[in-house]
Amino acid sequence: MIKVLVVDDDFMVAKVHSGYVTRTEGFAVVGVAHTGADAIRLARELKPDLVLLDVYLPDLDGLSVLRELRTTEDVDVILITAATDVETVRQAMRGGVLHYLIKPFEYASLRDQLTHFASLHQRLDRLAEAGQADVDQVFGARPSAKPVLPKGLTAETARLVENALRGADGGMSASECAEATGVARVSARRYLEHFVATGKAEVTLKYGGTGRPERRYLWS
Repeated sequence: MIKVLVVDDDFMVAKVHSGYVTRTEGFAVVGVAHTGADAIRLARELKPDLVLLDVYLPDLDGLSVLRELRTTEDVDVILITAATDVETVRQAMRGGVLHYLIKPFEYASLRDQLTHFASLHQRLDRLAEAGQADVDQVFGARPSAKPVLPKGLTAETARLVENALRGADGGMSASECAEATGVARVSARRYLEHFVATGKAEVTLKYGGTGRPERRYLWS
């Protein structure tokens, strides 16, 4: 089992993240810390393989904890935080974190990072020495975090609308999407507009007779 230390100042968030880890095969939570000092202490005592580390802690900030762990412990770190400023991202990268997950996120986002972490360990454990191809695989593309859908939208319906839009030559209107998927027109338009907002789809205006022009959506 891969041992994980969860660090978050919010007790409920730490509980949720611990549950995510427990749900992932091959991983076990060995400790939970709510302060930077406790994170460092538990890392030394429990010797986890991986630390899920928050940035906003009541005493030491997560980046200070990261620097301390780098000098004293042999452990990997995934930063989990609401911090979106570029300087924090830059310092995390320089500190050698495996990944940077922005709150809030769904279970699948963390699961993908955990399974990727496990596969890296398995690959390295099988090697006596690493060739360039092996190194390229280890430092290659990592799974990206899945974006959180706006409130009221579900992943299942999003996939349904996406498939309909992908298969529509020349794009489709919200009414056509509703007919193809069986969802209400208002709901179909919300999903289509979400895809436009996230850069996955484009929208054009089709002018006809009187009234408003028709909005037509095309998968990018």
